[in-house]
Amino acid sequence: MIYDYTIKYRSENHYETPVFEAYWQFLVTPENNETQELISENITTSVNARIESSINGLGFNTSRIHCKKPFKDIIFEVTFKLTKKEINPFDFTPSLDNALDYKLLESLLFRVEFEAYLKQTKLTTLPNLPEELFLFDKRESVFQNCLNLTHWIFDYVTFTTGVTTTETTLNTIIQNKKGVCQDFTHLMCAIARRNKVPARYVSGYLHQGNGFFGDSQMHAWVELYIPKVGWVGFDCTNNLLANHNHIKVAHGKDYDDCPPLKGIVYSSGNNFTKYTVEVTHQQ
Repeated sequence: MIYDYTIKYRSENHYETPVFEAYWQFLVTPENNETQELISENITTSVNARIESSINGLGFNTSRIHCKKPFKDIIFEVTFKLTKKEINPFDFTPSLDNALDYKLLESLLFRVEFEAYLKQTKLTTLPNLPEELFLFDKRESVFQNCLNLTHWIFDYVTFTTGVTTTETTLNTIIQNKKGVCQDFTHLMCAIARRNKVPARYVSGYLHQGNGFFGDSQMHAWVELYIPKVGWVGFDCTNNLLANHNHIKVAHGKDYDDCPPLKGIVYSSGNNFTKYTVEVTHQQ
């Protein structure tokens, strides 16, 4: 089944004193891949800002905005239209040799090829604990262990807004067992990598019409590399595999590789920012 999606991203920024010059980079454009196709993109600002498109170091589309004239308020609005295919995430042939798959994860060539997504980062470093949080059972397949890990994190962490930031480390998450999608995702990346499975942090949009948990801005989930299958999306915040409700924008080692917005603003005083995202679809 094919779905027609419309995504509206809006950012309101208010500053106490005038901003004399500012640079922003937005990483909010859905990528084109085998399950989704971007049809159109329209980005506007409430001031006469210069807008340029570029490709970042990881190969994803970004919008760069440069304001030279002073302002105190600025609104960014982006509308995307795309099509998304519904797939069966279980549509693959199960491995018949679990031992061979785990041997592959341990091999030098595999670890070199996927080195970037096997390394710990500041946001995916597990604290020293008396015992492992979650260990793979090698009697089961790699895929089944990843699915079990998804269920485990969903039960371990309670979705709670306002208790973490984009800089919160896993020490705090494990201590409080509360957080939002980025925290669930960082924890799953860390545990998967500890068990030798390459893990990518994915930034994107979630259609929440089915009662899913998600942020009012953008959503995050994990892609894990399964031997003989490839990259598979796991949404541990909602205890399911990624499907047509998940619209991918970018991936990286953690949140710092794919924040939706970063920039430099030449101003002083306080500022206030509000984000809203609206995702709708038709079959």
